[in-house]
Formats: sequence, structure tokens, C-alpha cells
Amino acid sequence: MRLEPRQPSIKGPPDMFTGDVWFEVIAAPQPAPSRMRVNSVHFAPGARTAWHVHAVGQTVHVTEGYGLIQSRGGEVIRMRPGDTVYTPPGEWHWHGAAPDTLMTHLAMWEAPEEGAESEWGDLVTDEEYGSRT
Repeated sequence: MRLEPRQPSIKGPPDMFTGDVWFEVIAAPQPAPSRMRVNSVHFAPGARTAWHVHAVGQTVHVTEGYGLIQSRGGEVIRMRPGDTVYTPPGEWHWHGAAPDTLMTHLAMWEAPEEGAESEWGDLVTDEEYGSRT
């Protein structure tokens, strides 16, 4: 057993996020066979991820505020505290805060045995985001 010290907050890079987003790494790569990743992600109102896909899927669990999540071509899902949304492997999606409130969620995913964990695409434009709220 080992206690992992708290890591500093990290500003979400502008090629992966629109608006102010900060995250804390809760679980990072551990010795094999663990491939689990967990981040606590804090979105300012209207902030969101770019379109992205995870090789082994992703689970998002909202801890505070209200958010939006959508798979490419699908309906927008409104998330509130306590809601959990699973996105299967290979499904392009985005998620972020509702336009008028902060939102924090836990983002949980696994790395594949080989290859990239995630692939990042285009930013979700204001027009795309606005058409979904």
C-alpha cells in the first residue's frame, strides 16, 4: 500500500478544451496490470472538451453542477450531480458544463494494453454547443 500525494491542478490545454477547465489526476498509471485512469475535471460555465474517443471507453460521474454530454450524431444528455454516463470504446463524444453553471465530474477510463488511450479531434464550436442547449 502507498499513499499518493495530492498533485497540483492542471489547466486544460486549449487544443483539447474550450473555456476554463482544470483537472486533478486522481489515479494515474500504476504498475502493471493496472491501466486505470481517473481525473476530477472542473468546467467553468460553457466550457467543454473537444470531440474525442477512448480506446477502452470512458465513464463520467457528475459530482457537482450541471453538464452536457453527447456522442457524435446522438442526442445531448443533460447530466446532474449523481448521474453516471458510460461511453463505449471507439465512440466519439464531448462533455462539459451547462451554459449557466459550473460542473465537476470524475472522468474514468483505462488504457489499452497497446496503443493510444484517447484520440482528440476538433474543438466543439460555439455554434455546435449552442445548438445543443
